[in-house]
Amino acid sequence: MTTNRPPLEAAGDPSGAEAAGEARARGAPGRPALVLVAVVLVAVNLRVAVTSLGAVLDEARGDLGMSTLTASTAATLPVVCFGGIALVTPRLIRRVGATAGLGLALGLLLVGLLVRVAGGEATLLTGTFVACAGIAAGNVLLPVIVKIEFPGRIGEVTGAYSAAMSGGAAIGAAATVPLGDVFGGWRGGLAAWSALAAATLLLWLPRVRRTPPPARAEAGAAGMAGMVRSPVAWAVTLLFATQSVLAFVVMAWLPTVYTDAGYAPGEAGTLLAVALLVGVPVYFAVPILAARLRRQGALGAGMTAAQIVGLAGLLLYPGSVPWLWAVLIGIGGGVFPLTLALFSMRTRTATDTAALSAMAQSVGYLLAALGPFTVGVLRDATGSWTTPLSLLIAICVVQTALSFGAGRPRLIDASRPG
Repeated sequence: MTTNRPPLEAAGDPSGAEAAGEARARGAPGRPALVLVAVVLVAVNLRVAVTSLGAVLDEARGDLGMSTLTASTAATLPVVCFGGIALVTPRLIRRVGATAGLGLALGLLLVGLLVRVAGGEATLLTGTFVACAGIAAGNVLLPVIVKIEFPGRIGEVTGAYSAAMSGGAAIGAAATVPLGDVFGGWRGGLAAWSALAAATLLLWLPRVRRTPPPARAEAGAAGMAGMVRSPVAWAVTLLFATQSVLAFVVMAWLPTVYTDAGYAPGEAGTLLAVALLVGVPVYFAVPILAARLRRQGALGAGMTAAQIVGLAGLLLYPGSVPWLWAVLIGIGGGVFPLTLALFSMRTRTATDTAALSAMAQSVGYLLAALGPFTVGVLRDATGSWTTPLSLLIAICVVQTALSFGAGRPRLIDASRPG
């Protein structure tokens, strides 16, 4: 065994045997390509369902006579739901297993997508909540599925599905309005994405069979408690939190920063799309590179440095080279797939992966819900972007330190108390 192998491989991952046993129990030792296609399609669904709503929210608001409070709730509900539902997803995994759990998540997503276009504003909020509950469970479950199905290719598969998330976000933002023009308005534009969810569910259903969960229920409970006691788990969790805050602030306010600097709304929206599309190749490459490095701290710090330069450019020279600032901010978003890879790379078993994924995403997304609100308040209170952008740069500095803490080659063994 060579010494430059990834830490998880070098340590001998016991979940590899679990994964092989579970695959044999499902009668699916082959067809990895089909599983990979399904995982990538699931990832596309997890973001396109969110950004599609944002693309037509103003139109829906006018049609339904929604109040400002209701519209704000619809915009904030996804990230709050991501954090809340993530916390209880390990319980679902212990009851039915990760494979069946992902099938249930896709079912919730499909139902929510159909419900949210079926009535008035109450129905829109209800359907959004149901769909986001499915997305939240899927967010936690995908790293677990990768741990089970592809224990030796975590970097490559995580890169593929995280790139699909980034692409799905851009597609949802760009294609929903044109789809609405074809299918009769905002309801038709949103409903069109239910076809993608249904196709993904049909592709995944053959894999959903009653099999033992990846580990015993009592081990899973011990795993979650062990995560809370682990400095490594907290380093990964706080890294996920900082990147979540930065990502949601960028998606919410970057176009406004550009319009306040004198750019037309269309140009500002295009610059946000640039930042999102840059993420596609970055998101694919980062987990692959991370899996080949013994320490991932410099990788996270380097991408954060790019984001600092992009934010500083917006602060000091917003009217110059706007594409460059958008590209650098998009590169900084690569810390997201890095944390997804760390969920598997810092844990020994699929059960511990689920516990770390749930802990990081619950804390991260709940904190991220405060980010756009706080930035908006600071912008209104100060009348400029100086204080909000300075705050984001300070968060990036904290993220740099967290990158080195989470990037150290240490494994969490949360299923063993003490």
